[in-house]
Amino acid sequence: MHTSFFAYESKELAQKREKESSDNFLSLNGIWKFNWVKDADARPVGFWKKDFNDKGWNNLTVPATWELNGYGTPVYSGVGFGWKGDKGLSFKKHPYVPVENNHVGSYRKEVVVPANWKGKDILVHLGSVYSNVYVWVNGKFVGYSEDSKLEAEFDLTPYLTPGEKNLIALQVFRWCDGSYFEDQDFFRYTGIMRDCYLYARNQNGIRDFRVTPDLDTDFQDGELDIDLILEGYNHIVLELFDAENRLVCSQEVTGKGNLSALMSVKNPSKWTAETPYLYTLYASVKDGVKIKEVIPLKVGFRKIEIKNSQLLVNGEPVLIKGANRHEMDPDKGYVVSRERMIQDVQLMKMFNINAVRTCHYPDDSFWYDLCDEYGLYVVAEANLESHGMGFKEASLAKDLTYQKTHLERNQRNVQRNFNHPCIILWSMGNECGDGVNFEACYKWIKNEDPSRYIHFEQAYDTGANTDVYCPMYPVYSRCKRYCEDSTKQKPFIMCEYAHAMGNALGDFGVYWKMIREYPKFQGGFIWDFVDQSPRWKGKNGVMIYAYDGDFDSYPTGDANYMDNGLVSPDRVPNPHMYEVGYYYQNIWTSLGDVSKGEINVYNENFFRDLSAYFMTWELLKDGVVIRSGRVEQLDVKPLETASLLLDWGKIDEKSEWLLNIKYIQKNREGLIPSGHVIAKNQLMLRSCDFAESFSSHTGKMSAEGTEIQVNDLNIKKLIVEGEDFVVRFDRVTGYIDKYSVGKTDLLKPGHVLSPNFWRAPTDNDYGAKLQHKYEVWRKPDIRLGKLSYNPSEDGSVVVVGEYEIPSVAAQLYIYYKINRDGAVRVTQKMIADKDKSVPNMFRFGMQMVMPYSFDQIMYYGRGPIENYSNRNSSTDLGLYHQTVDEQFYPYIRPQETGTKTDIRWWKQLDLSGRGLMFVSDAPFSASALHYTIESLDEGREKNQGHSQEVEKADLTNLLIDKCQMGLACIDSWAALPEPQYMIPYKDYEFTFLMIPIQGNIVLK
Repeated sequence: MHTSFFAYESKELAQKREKESSDNFLSLNGIWKFNWVKDADARPVGFWKKDFNDKGWNNLTVPATWELNGYGTPVYSGVGFGWKGDKGLSFKKHPYVPVENNHVGSYRKEVVVPANWKGKDILVHLGSVYSNVYVWVNGKFVGYSEDSKLEAEFDLTPYLTPGEKNLIALQVFRWCDGSYFEDQDFFRYTGIMRDCYLYARNQNGIRDFRVTPDLDTDFQDGELDIDLILEGYNHIVLELFDAENRLVCSQEVTGKGNLSALMSVKNPSKWTAETPYLYTLYASVKDGVKIKEVIPLKVGFRKIEIKNSQLLVNGEPVLIKGANRHEMDPDKGYVVSRERMIQDVQLMKMFNINAVRTCHYPDDSFWYDLCDEYGLYVVAEANLESHGMGFKEASLAKDLTYQKTHLERNQRNVQRNFNHPCIILWSMGNECGDGVNFEACYKWIKNEDPSRYIHFEQAYDTGANTDVYCPMYPVYSRCKRYCEDSTKQKPFIMCEYAHAMGNALGDFGVYWKMIREYPKFQGGFIWDFVDQSPRWKGKNGVMIYAYDGDFDSYPTGDANYMDNGLVSPDRVPNPHMYEVGYYYQNIWTSLGDVSKGEINVYNENFFRDLSAYFMTWELLKDGVVIRSGRVEQLDVKPLETASLLLDWGKIDEKSEWLLNIKYIQKNREGLIPSGHVIAKNQLMLRSCDFAESFSSHTGKMSAEGTEIQVNDLNIKKLIVEGEDFVVRFDRVTGYIDKYSVGKTDLLKPGHVLSPNFWRAPTDNDYGAKLQHKYEVWRKPDIRLGKLSYNPSEDGSVVVVGEYEIPSVAAQLYIYYKINRDGAVRVTQKMIADKDKSVPNMFRFGMQMVMPYSFDQIMYYGRGPIENYSNRNSSTDLGLYHQTVDEQFYPYIRPQETGTKTDIRWWKQLDLSGRGLMFVSDAPFSASALHYTIESLDEGREKNQGHSQEVEKADLTNLLIDKCQMGLACIDSWAALPEPQYMIPYKDYEFTFLMIPIQGNIVLK
């Protein structure tokens, strides 16, 4: 395996770095004749012969996944080999694989090789073929390859005839013995997945080309250690150009075999993820003045070290704000276009992600080019995962029979990707167990590349074959123990953490508080970047994102376990992505001397100041912007804090005062557009006095007007009426079943205002089995004991419902104080039996089903996106005007969505401005959807739901909560939120006002 490069015939072409323009390049992408069979023993024989009749074969475009083009069905497996769901087949008899359902694809293509390639070496490049490939040319067998995530290259010179048509035939199996080493937790697609082409090389020239950058001990001056492997005797000219295309230095070497050169550069610009400065090194093979070939290579000067339990880049203990990324596209599977890759990098940079782990295999070479160019630290992982064999004695890592396999996959990963400055760690594989085979891999890599370090999760914190401690999903206490244990000397970088499945990543800030506190805790890689589901046709032709169980009658049982992304399959940021962007940001603001208008700005960057950004600030009074300003120049050096004075003026002692700070990109930089908010903070100058605010609204509840009438004669209803309103109670349930003001019904007929303790379980709720543990709260047996009313001295009427809830051993009281304007003060009070053991609940609050027409929301609280008690740091307090349609986020599987927290007041309105305003004596949460909880709740077990298939209800379901349980973060199979974000069984009391609004008018 050689490093990734292309040899051009001229300097001009080399400068463009577009191999497609070279006369030495011939694409094999496009239409191939294709035959697919279900079972391996039915594959065609002799199809590689030139006279084989393929008239009955189909056409298939290369590259392409079979399963997304009608050949077979997608299979996902989290743990276990790709055949585990196939009629219950789950054997582990390596190296054998099933014959039945081991699909085989056979390819044929005729190509005319350019006549002027005669006398040159001609090679075929097959970018990625899953799971293996056999190659024939003009009827002759050429070779075989597995290791599906790296290119297979074969020398076709003896088999091809330049100037004539040549037949290339390939055969690919769904499974092979290599599948035991490619048991990654992702969709198992088959086919040719990356670009394929022929290329020609001079018989004499550069066969491999390695560059190792280094910096001196002061990180000032640099060196390039250049290693060349030559075929024949050659004269090589090495020229280094800076980013402005100015020649920095040059050197010439002559000889054959292995040659080396050392280039010294005075104070070069350094490469980091923050400052991804690249030089270009040209290696030209010359014959006198004639150029025979030119190889361009991007070079970054940087130094990787481990000292004092920290991983250092150019001497600095950088924070790894990372994500794991599978190569996945919703329409093409493993076939990921260059445009899609650029989009992924752009999203990462815009959300402050600075590192990526290529889980769990080498990516397309272009991905590493992008990481070099735009600045992402890379953990480059080998294509090794034998998870299905377990981690104990059956692990293939312990079997010397497979040492060569382990070595080759690691060797090829290092050999191909060696020259990329973005790579700071080599990863030997994922979830393989540990043993002698990885010990051999570690030794080989350390000898081959002393300039980098090695990451291997299965060595844990004690193994000698990893340089960093890189666990998966450590709980917070485990993180703290490691950080505070002085005997643990390895840098701590989580290879996977914060399992972002569905509505998730509550408590994400807990990790980052510790990372910023403990020096050897340097971050980690979120699992994972993108939801893997393909676009599919669901019920009634509706587009869905499909997952296990949607494709055939043999599901693996993993459901939607492949959908753990920060972004959707189409790269729409999931709501939790914004929380990641916040905690990953590199600029932090805190208050200084408030009386002087002082703030402190901390620059968390290690290598750059803040001159690329300007700051804007806004002063808010009760959510309304009162004053604003802009600071054009920010003179804050890396890892330093500067104080700034802002002229925000005087603030009173009655209102809530907030200061919004944003840092904005001045000019486009790489893929980050001008105007992008790179960091932000909201600072509290004076908090809301909720008691005072609630009292002021209560005081507005008029005691004047027509006297309230109570109709107590109706045996089914208790009716409270005023001059322009009706509040009606059902005598069976005690709940309000009609609430009208004027001619407007505020409750949908047939529905009620009722207590609610349930939410549609999130994916992580299901993982922790909360749909079972908390089930008693889904529809508790609430029994009305007494419904009574009493007139009040202020002219209002108080109605009281008294309940027993035997299923949870609790008493419930709901008090309604109705004034002459039709406003209602509701108090929901639960008294728990302290001697009983009752599970936690999801929420404590009320549910009000309003007509669909109440589809406008105005509120003062956190927004604009959904947020939860332990995932709201990225959302700002403010005034927001939104629609109910905007509240629903279509997670791939339907679940709880749309909640807003820290609400001061909430208005639910129709287009004419009529509706209700809700106010409480403390911050509360609320949501409003055109969906019922039941429609988003799949029940005791997941039931193949898809958000796109859930039909809207003809209603607006409003939930007003004192509190709702937070969201899990650590993992999706057991984790719970931190205790302070749970809703334990105990006494609760929740009071809120419902104030009718007639013709609400919004002033800007």
